[in-house]
Amino acid sequence: MFNYQLGVQEVNEGCFAYLQPDGGWGYSNAGLVVGDGRSLLVDTLFDLKLTDAMLTSMKPLTGSAPIDTVVNTHANGDHCYGNERVTNAEIISSTSAAQEMREVPPQLLASLNAAPGEVGDLFRSFFGDFEFAGITLTPPTRTFDGRLDIEVGGRVVELMEVGPAHTNGDVIVHVPDAKVVYTGDILFINGTPIVWAGPLENWIAACDLITSLGADVVVPGHGPITDNTGVAEVRDYLSYVLREASSRQDSGMDAFDAARDIALDAYGTWGEFGRICVNVDTVYRSRNPQHQSPDVVEQFRRMASLEQSHG
Repeated sequence: MFNYQLGVQEVNEGCFAYLQPDGGWGYSNAGLVVGDGRSLLVDTLFDLKLTDAMLTSMKPLTGSAPIDTVVNTHANGDHCYGNERVTNAEIISSTSAAQEMREVPPQLLASLNAAPGEVGDLFRSFFGDFEFAGITLTPPTRTFDGRLDIEVGGRVVELMEVGPAHTNGDVIVHVPDAKVVYTGDILFINGTPIVWAGPLENWIAACDLITSLGADVVVPGHGPITDNTGVAEVRDYLSYVLREASSRQDSGMDAFDAARDIALDAYGTWGEFGRICVNVDTVYRSRNPQHQSPDVVEQFRRMASLEQSHG
């Protein structure tokens, strides 16, 4: 239905997606909702160069309808590190997302990419394409909890908080008059979802909410444009992981052993399938608050080792 290629394309009247194939680590999508004389941007990108390229490509649309609102769907840097490039705009996120943004500033990723030895090699294998040095973290200027409806040049845009799920404060953006939903990282299409926060039950409920909106077009945080068929596939994956991980936890199996034991079958063809390690660990932690999760470096080490062992 839509081409999956770099750049801007209209997905319905006055609603646009900015896509970054292949949708892997850091290559996120964004959105633009154009109203009468003003526009709303859904997410910025992982570094300033990428964000500049996106904003330049949008100039034919924003020249007569400047961006005066940015919505950050969540706190991951590939959806907010470019905020400083959208000057004079109100930046909106959930309260939880705004708090979480401060926990992983761009300087932290810059230092991990520049680290010596195995840690630097590891993080460059994930994020070596991106330039984090020189980014000024630019936090939201307005936050909300639950739901916020805003008006963009005569159009109603509905912001709905669905986290904690992927992160602590995930938000989806619904444009009712165009039947378009921008999901942030509640959807990865052709890539594996990663459940940093959880519980998985919340993410499954978020998929059900998206489906209930009856949208014709669903723009994911990563991967090609989809519809409710893609939403169902993500929901099915999460339900499968929740079921399989829970049974292994109940049997006393270690979380990393469980991640390696679960048969991914068709899900193993999705990009970044090693994220099963994080997802299983989140199930264990959600079901047992005493469960000790590994630190983030070890999480990335496990994902890389699992993909290498099945490569």
